[in-house]
Amino acid sequence: MHRILARQTLSPNVTRLDVHAPRIAQIRQAGQFVIVHLAENAERIPLTIADSNPETGAISLVIQAVGKSTHELVGLNIGDSIRDVAGPLGHPTEMIAAGHALCIGGGVGTAVVHPIAQGLHQRGVRVTSVIGGRSREWVIFERELQRYGQVVVCTDDGSYGRKGFVTDAAKEILAADKVDMVYAVGPVPMMRAVANLTRGLGVRTIVSLNPVMIDGTGMCGGCRVSLGGETRFACVDGPEFDGHLVNFDELQDRLSTYREFEQRSIACAAGTCRMEKNTSSPA
Repeated sequence: MHRILARQTLSPNVTRLDVHAPRIAQIRQAGQFVIVHLAENAERIPLTIADSNPETGAISLVIQAVGKSTHELVGLNIGDSIRDVAGPLGHPTEMIAAGHALCIGGGVGTAVVHPIAQGLHQRGVRVTSVIGGRSREWVIFERELQRYGQVVVCTDDGSYGRKGFVTDAAKEILAADKVDMVYAVGPVPMMRAVANLTRGLGVRTIVSLNPVMIDGTGMCGGCRVSLGGETRFACVDGPEFDGHLVNFDELQDRLSTYREFEQRSIACAAGTCRMEKNTSSPA
Protein backbone atom coordinates (compact mmCIF):
# COMPACT_ATOMS: atom_id res chain seq x y z
CA MET A 1 0.00 0.00 0.00
CA HIS A 2 1.21 3.49 -0.85
CA ARG A 3 0.21 6.19 1.62
CA ILE A 4 -0.78 9.73 0.65
CA LEU A 5 1.80 12.00 2.29
CA ALA A 6 0.49 15.36 1.07
CA ARG A 7 -2.41 16.72 -0.91
CA GLN A 8 -2.75 20.07 -2.69
CA THR A 9 -5.47 21.51 -4.93
CA LEU A 10 -3.71 23.20 -7.85
CA SER A 11 -6.71 24.34 -9.90
CA PRO A 12 -10.48 23.70 -9.89
CA ASN A 13 -10.10 20.13 -11.20
CA VAL A 14 -6.39 19.40 -10.75
CA THR A 15 -4.93 17.91 -7.57
CA ARG A 16 -1.38 17.07 -6.55
CA LEU A 17 -0.85 13.95 -4.46
CA ASP A 18 2.51 13.13 -2.90
CA VAL A 19 2.56 9.35 -2.64
CA HIS A 20 4.97 7.14 -0.70
CA ALA A 21 6.83 5.04 -3.28
CA PRO A 22 10.49 5.06 -2.16
CA ARG A 23 11.96 2.73 -4.79
CA ILE A 24 10.36 4.70 -7.60
CA ALA A 25 11.44 8.01 -6.07
CA GLN A 26 15.06 6.82 -6.10
CA ILE A 27 15.30 5.92 -9.79
CA ARG A 28 12.62 7.82 -11.72
CA GLN A 29 13.74 10.04 -14.59
CA ALA A 30 12.03 12.91 -16.41
CA GLY A 31 9.35 11.72 -18.81
CA GLN A 32 8.60 8.49 -16.99
CA PHE A 33 5.25 7.55 -15.50
CA VAL A 34 3.54 5.13 -13.16
CA ILE A 35 0.35 3.13 -13.41
CA VAL A 36 -1.85 3.57 -10.37
CA HIS A 37 -4.36 0.94 -9.21
CA LEU A 38 -6.41 2.45 -6.40
CA ALA A 39 -8.11 -0.72 -5.17
CA GLU A 40 -9.17 -4.20 -6.20
CA ASN A 41 -11.18 -4.09 -9.45
CA ALA A 42 -10.35 -0.41 -9.93
CA GLU A 43 -9.19 1.05 -13.24
CA ARG A 44 -5.46 1.23 -13.99
CA ILE A 45 -4.52 4.87 -14.55
CA PRO A 46 -1.22 6.11 -16.07
CA LEU A 47 0.17 9.25 -14.42
CA THR A 48 3.40 11.11 -15.13
CA ILE A 49 5.77 11.55 -12.20
CA ALA A 50 5.83 15.34 -11.81
CA ASP A 51 8.50 15.36 -9.11
CA SER A 52 10.10 13.16 -6.46
CA ASN A 53 11.91 13.36 -3.15
CA PRO A 54 14.26 10.41 -2.59
CA GLU A 55 14.82 11.44 1.04
CA THR A 56 11.14 11.13 1.99
CA GLY A 57 10.39 8.44 -0.60
CA ALA A 58 7.65 10.54 -2.16
CA ILE A 59 6.63 10.87 -5.79
CA SER A 60 4.32 13.67 -6.92
CA LEU A 61 1.35 12.81 -9.11
CA VAL A 62 -0.77 15.55 -10.67
CA ILE A 63 -4.28 14.36 -11.47
CA GLN A 64 -6.97 16.02 -13.55
CA ALA A 65 -10.38 14.82 -12.39
CA VAL A 66 -12.26 14.06 -15.60
CA GLY A 67 -13.69 10.58 -15.05
CA LYS A 68 -14.97 8.32 -12.29
CA SER A 69 -11.56 6.83 -11.45
CA THR A 70 -9.70 10.13 -11.37
CA HIS A 71 -12.44 11.65 -9.20
CA GLU A 72 -11.92 8.76 -6.76
CA LEU A 73 -8.17 9.38 -6.72
CA VAL A 74 -8.42 13.11 -6.01
CA GLY A 75 -10.91 12.30 -3.25
CA LEU A 76 -8.12 10.69 -1.23
CA ASN A 77 -6.80 12.48 1.85
CA ILE A 78 -3.51 12.42 3.73
CA GLY A 79 -3.13 9.00 5.36
CA ASP A 80 -5.27 7.19 2.79
CA SER A 81 -3.58 4.60 0.59
CA ILE A 82 -3.33 3.49 -3.03
CA ARG A 83 -3.14 -0.26 -3.47
CA ASP A 84 -0.58 -0.46 -6.31
CA VAL A 85 1.82 1.97 -7.96
CA ALA A 86 3.82 0.35 -10.77
CA GLY A 87 6.81 2.06 -12.31
CA PRO A 88 8.77 3.91 -13.35
CA LEU A 89 7.59 3.08 -16.87
CA GLY A 90 8.34 4.50 -20.28
CA HIS A 91 11.44 5.99 -21.85
CA PRO A 92 13.09 8.92 -20.08
CA THR A 93 13.02 12.27 -21.87
CA GLU A 94 15.64 12.84 -24.57
CA MET A 95 17.60 15.70 -23.05
CA ILE A 96 19.82 18.07 -24.98
CA ALA A 97 23.22 18.58 -23.36
CA ALA A 98 23.61 22.29 -24.04
CA GLY A 99 21.90 25.26 -25.64
CA HIS A 100 18.41 26.66 -25.23
CA ALA A 101 15.25 24.62 -24.65
CA LEU A 102 11.69 25.91 -24.91
CA CYS A 103 9.27 24.01 -22.66
CA ILE A 104 5.57 24.55 -23.42
CA GLY A 105 2.84 23.36 -21.06
CA GLY A 106 -0.89 23.66 -21.49
CA GLY A 107 -3.22 23.01 -18.54
CA VAL A 108 -2.31 19.88 -16.61
CA GLY A 109 0.46 19.28 -19.18
CA THR A 110 2.48 21.91 -17.30
CA ALA A 111 3.03 19.33 -14.56
CA VAL A 112 4.55 16.98 -17.13
CA VAL A 113 6.82 19.75 -18.41
CA HIS A 114 8.14 20.38 -14.88
CA PRO A 115 10.49 17.36 -14.57
CA ILE A 116 11.75 18.03 -18.11
CA ALA A 117 12.68 21.63 -17.26
CA GLN A 118 14.19 20.38 -14.01
CA GLY A 119 16.37 17.83 -15.80
CA LEU A 120 17.48 20.29 -18.48
CA HIS A 121 18.44 22.87 -15.87
CA GLN A 122 20.54 20.31 -14.01
CA ARG A 123 22.50 19.76 -17.27
CA GLY A 124 23.22 23.44 -17.65
CA VAL A 125 20.72 24.01 -20.47
CA ARG A 126 19.03 27.42 -20.63
CA VAL A 127 15.31 26.86 -20.13
CA THR A 128 12.41 29.10 -21.14
CA SER A 129 8.97 27.86 -20.15
CA VAL A 130 5.67 28.98 -21.64
CA ILE A 131 2.63 27.82 -19.69
CA GLY A 132 -1.05 28.51 -20.05
CA GLY A 133 -4.55 28.07 -18.73
CA ARG A 134 -8.07 29.30 -19.36
CA SER A 135 -7.74 31.90 -16.60
CA ARG A 136 -5.51 32.61 -13.61
CA GLU A 137 -6.99 29.86 -11.43
CA TRP A 138 -6.08 27.24 -14.05
CA VAL A 139 -2.36 28.11 -14.20
CA ILE A 140 -0.22 25.57 -12.33
CA PHE A 141 3.48 24.99 -11.52
CA GLU A 142 4.50 28.57 -12.29
CA ARG A 143 6.55 28.98 -9.12
CA GLU A 144 8.25 25.59 -9.52
CA LEU A 145 9.27 26.32 -13.12
CA GLN A 146 10.69 29.72 -12.17
CA ARG A 147 13.51 27.87 -10.38
CA TYR A 148 14.83 26.72 -13.75
CA GLY A 149 14.54 29.79 -15.95
CA GLN A 150 12.24 32.40 -17.44
CA VAL A 151 8.53 31.63 -17.33
CA VAL A 152 5.95 33.23 -19.62
CA VAL A 153 2.34 32.79 -18.51
CA CYS A 154 -0.60 32.96 -20.93
CA THR A 155 -4.31 32.92 -20.17
CA ASP A 156 -7.16 32.69 -22.65
CA ASP A 157 -9.07 35.53 -20.99
CA GLY A 158 -6.09 37.71 -20.09
CA SER A 159 -6.82 37.51 -16.35
CA TYR A 160 -3.15 36.70 -15.65
CA GLY A 161 0.06 37.04 -17.62
CA ARG A 162 -0.44 37.79 -21.28
CA LYS A 163 -3.70 37.21 -23.10
CA GLY A 164 -3.64 34.51 -25.75
CA PHE A 165 -2.50 30.98 -26.41
CA VAL A 166 0.86 29.45 -25.52
CA THR A 167 1.56 29.08 -29.23
CA ASP A 168 1.39 32.87 -29.65
CA ALA A 169 4.11 33.39 -27.04
CA ALA A 170 6.14 30.46 -28.40
CA LYS A 171 6.07 31.95 -31.89
CA GLU A 172 7.54 35.23 -30.61
CA ILE A 173 10.30 33.45 -28.66
CA LEU A 174 11.23 31.28 -31.64
CA ALA A 175 11.43 34.36 -33.84
CA ALA A 176 13.54 36.36 -31.38
CA ASP A 177 15.96 33.75 -30.04
CA LYS A 178 17.73 30.58 -31.09
CA VAL A 179 15.99 27.50 -29.71
CA ASP A 180 17.67 24.10 -29.94
CA MET A 181 14.76 21.92 -28.82
CA VAL A 182 11.08 22.35 -28.01
CA TYR A 183 9.22 20.18 -25.49
CA ALA A 184 5.43 20.51 -25.60
CA VAL A 185 2.84 18.84 -23.39
CA GLY A 186 -0.86 19.57 -23.24
CA PRO A 187 -4.13 19.04 -25.11
CA VAL A 188 -3.81 17.43 -28.54
CA PRO A 189 -4.78 20.63 -30.44
CA MET A 190 -2.06 22.55 -28.61
CA MET A 191 0.66 19.98 -29.29
CA ARG A 192 -0.41 19.79 -32.93
CA ALA A 193 -0.24 23.60 -33.23
CA VAL A 194 3.25 23.68 -31.69
CA ALA A 195 4.46 20.94 -34.04
CA ASN A 196 3.06 22.79 -37.03
CA LEU A 197 4.81 25.96 -35.88
CA THR A 198 8.24 24.39 -35.37
CA ARG A 199 8.16 22.13 -38.42
CA GLY A 200 8.66 25.03 -40.79
CA LEU A 201 11.45 26.42 -38.60
CA GLY A 202 13.32 23.13 -38.49
CA VAL A 203 13.32 23.02 -34.67
CA ARG A 204 13.08 19.53 -33.20
CA THR A 205 9.96 19.12 -31.08
CA ILE A 206 9.20 16.44 -28.51
CA VAL A 207 5.59 15.88 -27.41
CA SER A 208 4.23 13.66 -24.64
CA LEU A 209 1.22 11.60 -25.72
CA ASN A 210 -1.61 10.33 -23.57
CA PRO A 211 -3.50 7.61 -25.48
CA VAL A 212 -5.66 5.04 -23.70
CA MET A 213 -3.28 2.83 -21.72
CA ILE A 214 -4.06 -0.33 -19.75
CA ASP A 215 -1.20 -2.67 -18.91
CA GLY A 216 1.86 -0.46 -19.50
CA THR A 217 3.84 -3.34 -21.04
CA GLY A 218 2.89 -3.07 -24.73
CA MET A 219 0.78 -6.24 -24.61
CA CYS A 220 -2.74 -4.80 -24.91
CA GLY A 221 -2.06 -2.44 -27.81
CA GLY A 222 -4.49 0.14 -26.46
CA CYS A 223 -1.89 2.93 -26.48
CA ARG A 224 -0.79 2.53 -30.08
CA VAL A 225 0.01 5.68 -31.99
CA SER A 226 1.16 6.33 -35.55
CA LEU A 227 4.49 8.00 -36.20
CA GLY A 228 5.45 8.63 -39.80
CA GLY A 229 3.13 5.81 -40.89
CA GLU A 230 4.57 3.30 -38.39
CA THR A 231 2.86 1.99 -35.25
CA ARG A 232 4.40 2.64 -31.86
CA PHE A 233 3.18 1.96 -28.33
CA ALA A 234 3.22 4.91 -25.95
CA CYS A 235 3.78 2.79 -22.85
CA VAL A 236 7.03 1.15 -24.00
CA ASP A 237 8.21 3.28 -26.95
CA GLY A 238 7.19 6.61 -25.42
CA PRO A 239 5.29 8.39 -24.04
CA GLU A 240 7.40 11.09 -25.74
CA PHE A 241 7.80 11.20 -29.49
CA ASP A 242 8.91 13.44 -32.34
CA GLY A 243 5.98 15.83 -32.72
CA HIS A 244 6.64 16.26 -36.44
CA LEU A 245 5.86 12.57 -37.06
CA VAL A 246 2.76 12.10 -34.87
CA ASN A 247 -0.60 11.45 -36.52
CA PHE A 248 -2.59 13.80 -34.29
CA ASP A 249 -5.91 13.11 -36.07
CA GLU A 250 -5.71 9.43 -35.18
CA LEU A 251 -4.65 10.24 -31.62
CA GLN A 252 -7.62 12.57 -31.14
CA ASP A 253 -10.05 9.96 -32.48
CA ARG A 254 -8.70 7.27 -30.17
CA LEU A 255 -8.91 9.55 -27.13
CA SER A 256 -12.62 10.11 -27.75
CA THR A 257 -13.46 6.40 -28.15
CA TYR A 258 -14.57 5.81 -24.55
CA ARG A 259 -15.89 9.27 -23.72
CA GLU A 260 -19.53 8.17 -23.68
CA PHE A 261 -18.77 5.21 -21.41
CA GLU A 262 -16.82 7.43 -19.01
CA GLN A 263 -19.67 9.93 -18.79
CA ARG A 264 -22.11 7.10 -18.07
CA SER A 265 -19.77 5.73 -15.39
CA ILE A 266 -19.63 9.13 -13.67
CA ALA A 267 -23.42 9.40 -13.76
CA CYS A 268 -23.84 5.92 -12.27
CA ALA A 269 -21.36 6.70 -9.51
CA ALA A 270 -23.49 9.73 -8.67
CA GLY A 271 -26.65 7.62 -8.77
CA THR A 272 -28.15 9.50 -11.71
CA CYS A 273 -27.73 6.99 -14.54
CA ARG A 274 -30.53 4.98 -16.13
CA MET A 275 -30.00 1.40 -17.20
CA GLU A 276 -31.19 0.89 -20.76
CA LYS A 277 -32.72 -2.44 -21.72
CA ASN A 278 -30.59 -4.34 -24.22
CA THR A 279 -32.88 -5.42 -27.07
CA SER A 280 -30.17 -6.73 -29.40
CA SER A 281 -29.90 -10.44 -30.19
CA PRO A 282 -26.95 -12.40 -28.81
CA ALA A 283 -24.08 -12.83 -31.26
